[in-house]
Amino acid sequence: MSFEMDRVEKGKEVKGENSDLYSYDASSNHKANHDRPKADLCCCACLPKRYLVAIMAFFGFVNVYALRVNLSVAMVAMVSNRTAKYANGTEYTVSPELDWSPKLQGFVLSSFFYGYIITQIPGGWLATKYGGKNLFGCGVLMTALFTLITPPAARCNVYLLVAVRMAEGLFEGVTFPSIYAIWRKWAPPLERSKLATISFSGPFAGTVLGMPLSGVIANSFGWPWVFYTFGLFGVIWSFFWFALVTDSPCDHPKISKEELDYIQNSLKQDKPEKQVENIPWKDFITSLPVWAIIIAHMTENWGWYTLLTQLPTYLKSVLDFNLQAAGFLAALPYLAMVIVVQCAGRLADFLRSRNMMSTTAVRKMFNSIGFFSQALFMVIVGYTKNKDLAIIGLTLAVGLGGFAWTGFPINHLDIAPRYASILFGISNCFATLPGIISPLVVGLITPHETQEEWRVVFFIAASIYLFGLLFYCIFASGEKQEWADGNQYFNHTNDDGEEGHELLANKSGVDEEDE
Repeated sequence: MSFEMDRVEKGKEVKGENSDLYSYDASSNHKANHDRPKADLCCCACLPKRYLVAIMAFFGFVNVYALRVNLSVAMVAMVSNRTAKYANGTEYTVSPELDWSPKLQGFVLSSFFYGYIITQIPGGWLATKYGGKNLFGCGVLMTALFTLITPPAARCNVYLLVAVRMAEGLFEGVTFPSIYAIWRKWAPPLERSKLATISFSGPFAGTVLGMPLSGVIANSFGWPWVFYTFGLFGVIWSFFWFALVTDSPCDHPKISKEELDYIQNSLKQDKPEKQVENIPWKDFITSLPVWAIIIAHMTENWGWYTLLTQLPTYLKSVLDFNLQAAGFLAALPYLAMVIVVQCAGRLADFLRSRNMMSTTAVRKMFNSIGFFSQALFMVIVGYTKNKDLAIIGLTLAVGLGGFAWTGFPINHLDIAPRYASILFGISNCFATLPGIISPLVVGLITPHETQEEWRVVFFIAASIYLFGLLFYCIFASGEKQEWADGNQYFNHTNDDGEEGHELLANKSGVDEEDE
């Protein structure tokens, strides 16, 4: 969405009062919500630019998560004995290159989040003020560059590696908040779930590709090449991002007039004008729907980061898979999640566009399905001793958890589209805490890496999921909040050339309906 609005002069109303302040959702009767451009049905050469943005964001997040999870798999090769062969075919055991205890490994794995948590709220604020394109691109690029120096850092000193991982976290921390600033200007209300879930499938696809490829690369070329390979891909992607994506549809040189009109009419926006915003921090803190998002975000990330950082270790230590098999099997749950997220996003938009369910009901229902499924199957995995059943249970737990990504992650755009980037920064700041704590907790609970110890890990995650489910169901909302438009002041110059400010409340006479 754009921040755009024409000036209001004293004593009269000037054209161009439309802005995203007046946007509305499925319940609106506005023609633009139904007259989608024909380009939507085309592909490749006629690909609508908003879908190009979604696809580029998807590959950006693929890079982001491949860069994040590669250490989880490479760590197994870095600290484990391996079997090698002499020229005559005789096998021998090679000692691990790095002698790190499980506790130290947990510290290294969690160090990324020490930096990641710092830039969440600043990233949201910067994206709201300056746009998301450059922030997102620079975040991925700098993370890739630091990934390239990970091997020498690890070999030099474990604490130097921790510093490098913290730096990666600092730059990667701006990526999620900045994408909300992009969708605020690019995503029509009735396509939010679909467009957002295309881009948000990137983390799962990055995990699907990153884990098995890391195992193959580590086995074939050595663990340092895990970081060199994914770091290079991140650098290459960044050049395409800066060349093909713009902050808003108005800035895109090749967007069709039909698509531009459709997006603008859907969002009710005009050309941007410099503005000063009073960000309603107090309203953020006191809003129960905001806290519902925060709690749900923390809940999801506890189970997510527990498996993301520790699943390869669990598969190797408890289920006794080798490194390469562990990498492939660890990716299966996230492959299922990619499929579920895409289907859930389209189903959510269908239910809303046909007025079959309210936005609030859709968000709560999909979030509940995701959280309950994860809790149920994690408990089952904790008790099964069969390898195949354990893999099926983990795949269903993570895969069906994809329904939740059509719930709370998109809810920021529902309740306060103007401040979605900042709200996501706030919620992701809290939600990063599980990324710091869960690897340490797992390391403390599983010193001997037995199934009984891991059963406790799965029970803790399941309990947290059930609490988050209840809290979100009670307090979440899909309606635009009263404070969501804020008190916006727009600079204007009167007939005498004197500068002043006019407070523009939402009193245009347009019949706005909440999203």
